[in-house]
Amino acid sequence: MGSADAGMDSLKLAAYGILLLPLLSFLINGLWLGKKSRTASAWLATLAMGATLILAVAVALGYRAEVLGHPEAFAFRSAVVWEHTWMAFPTGSGAFLAAEAGFHLDPISVMMVLVIAFISFLVHVYSMGYLRDAAASGRFFALLSFFSFAMLGLVVSGNLIQTFFFWELVGAASYLLIGFWYAKPAAVAAAKKAFILTRLADAFFLMGLLLVGYQAGGFDFAHLNHPATAAALDRTVGAGFLAFNLLTAGTLLIFMGAWGKSALFPFHVWLPDAMEGPTPVSSLIHSATMVVAGVFLTARLYPLFSAADITLLVVESAGAFTALFAAVIACTQTDLKRILAFSTLSQLGLMMMALGAGAPEGGEGFSSATGAASAAYSGSMFHIFTHAFFKCLLFLSAGAVIHAIHSNDIRKAGGLRKILPFTYAATLVAALALAGFWPLSGFFSKEEILHAALSNGHYGALFAGLATGGLTAFYMSRYFLLVFHGEYRGGEAPGARREGLLMTVPILILALPSAFAGWMGRGFFTEYVLPWPALAGQGAMAAAGDTLAGAGSWLPVAAGLLAVAGAGFGWYRYGLGKKTAGFPGREAPAWYRVIADKFYVDEVWLFLAKRVGGSWIAAPAAWIEVRIVNGAFDLASGFLRRLAFVQSLFHSGQVQWYMAVALLGLLLISGLGGYWIP
Repeated sequence: MGSADAGMDSLKLAAYGILLLPLLSFLINGLWLGKKSRTASAWLATLAMGATLILAVAVALGYRAEVLGHPEAFAFRSAVVWEHTWMAFPTGSGAFLAAEAGFHLDPISVMMVLVIAFISFLVHVYSMGYLRDAAASGRFFALLSFFSFAMLGLVVSGNLIQTFFFWELVGAASYLLIGFWYAKPAAVAAAKKAFILTRLADAFFLMGLLLVGYQAGGFDFAHLNHPATAAALDRTVGAGFLAFNLLTAGTLLIFMGAWGKSALFPFHVWLPDAMEGPTPVSSLIHSATMVVAGVFLTARLYPLFSAADITLLVVESAGAFTALFAAVIACTQTDLKRILAFSTLSQLGLMMMALGAGAPEGGEGFSSATGAASAAYSGSMFHIFTHAFFKCLLFLSAGAVIHAIHSNDIRKAGGLRKILPFTYAATLVAALALAGFWPLSGFFSKEEILHAALSNGHYGALFAGLATGGLTAFYMSRYFLLVFHGEYRGGEAPGARREGLLMTVPILILALPSAFAGWMGRGFFTEYVLPWPALAGQGAMAAAGDTLAGAGSWLPVAAGLLAVAGAGFGWYRYGLGKKTAGFPGREAPAWYRVIADKFYVDEVWLFLAKRVGGSWIAAPAAWIEVRIVNGAFDLASGFLRRLAFVQSLFHSGQVQWYMAVALLGLLLISGLGGYWIP
């Protein structure tokens, strides 16, 4: 028992360090060192993140030894390493709803801690080369540490209150990093756009967590995910003339926060504009942090969500539509980072779609879920894992390209394979992995998602997944060929800045998990990453692999053929040594211009913000404030001013005047006293 206690103590110490190191780096750089020395601040932040990565590995190993190694002591493979009471809310019965700040470990939180620490460390290293000449790099590294701290705190939260606290810190950090180049109006506008839209969604999240937490009698995920909690919330309540199902309303409100944070349609408009931030920020936001937070929250509450059939239908529909919608738009974009941004939107849609397709068709709910239903959950988490590596690599390689040609426009690239040979090779691996080519990592996670959709009878989701795979292969072949093949189209020959060591090493390191993470993680995710009620009866859920193996053996072949067809069409359209690269000009057909302009969804939001938000809401509110609220105040203050003026006439400072007024008062009292005194 002593060795077990020592092991848990070591685990607790490492868990504290994972949060404290990036926080201390942020405070030191933000308050002092970042202003004194750019180099020292970069090294401090990078070394702190490297130490955090070491501690994350130690926590993962400790979790395997202490928690997975003692299943009889830790129900559902879950452990709270440390916990402190943070806030307590009184209820009508005299009891308290307590929210604790703690460090919660289970398979998906361990996975996310490792991925965030690994990706963030490589982004820190890359940034030392990318921003070595930037005057404000001290501020940048402080904010990068803050962003990492917020995401790490979010994924280890054991309750909704702590989750929401770090959720908002992530939003604040992203706002500051997206608008890092605050002298650029476009960067400021992008930061405000991201902040406002995600705060709009977060307002619904806050309402949902308060509604669900209060009605359920607790905020802990273990309590909220218990089948008894879903049964207690599954009732109709009335609010005036409105009646609604409490479970459905609460889960939909919480999902709205995930909807905005993961930038699903129509909240997606902030994410492409977020590319105005430095490229390392784009890489961090799109791979292991922020945008996957919405998918993570949905997975964290998956047993509760799956008890509400309407909520899962909304999750699946929003994910499937976003996957296809964003993939179509990515086929027409010309900005390097925006192509990858729409690719991220598409992959986030796949992750959400997988979670929504987890319940068997027919609405039986999670309680009757099969092995395939559990595999949908595992597949979504698996795709978060694989996507983090190849998407981070793609953004970092895009940064290397931008450094070389001083432009984000793929029409001004071309022929860079000779100038950036290492970036070229690594990008090829990542592009093939994203497109789902066997035997690279993306193939395995996408295969599990498609198999689960097929096994559960969600044929619409299956079609969306297959079509998205073909489109992904097309736009990534277009991206790769136009950037690295053909002839350089940017005028003056590039090469003033070739591949630097600090920028190249992270890219090459990321190429390894981009290629092999599917092989490394497949067994872990299918065996351990299951929604926790599934662990109570290992019989049905342990058969997930067998269920998938017997369902749709043709599916990997079909997905592979679609990927080959998409890449082949991309090669035909943009390869074969074409010098013009086939970019449509003014003669482009109308349908192409509509897609290239992103279906004018941004314009719709702008119209709503100006007309509905400005003319119909803000203008009447301003009139009420000026005319009624301020008018009433002005009327009252004017009356008091006039009353004070009249009173001031009697305060002239002359003694004889005071005596005359006093005498006049006495005469009036004595003359009229008979009328006043009975």
